[in-house]
Amino acid sequence: MVDVSQHELVPDHTVLDDAELEDVLEEYDIKKTDLPKIQRRDKALPDDAEVGDVVKIVRDSRTTDTAVVYRLVID
Repeated sequence: MVDVSQHELVPDHTVLDDAELEDVLEEYDIKKTDLPKIQRRDKALPDDAEVGDVVKIVRDSRTTDTAVVYRLVID
């Protein structure tokens, strides 16, 4: 079976630790529940991602080299 998360077109997904999460929430002045959602069954998520975690996704961008987005993992 193919591991989709390792495909070259899938951007890097990283689970944030508590300190990183606090920095992100403070920077944007939001609550964790205000973040866009991603379902736990999404094949691009790391195996250690659990419901309630926040994932940092780093994508290639034509205008800024990289674009960073954050998603809250839901069931």
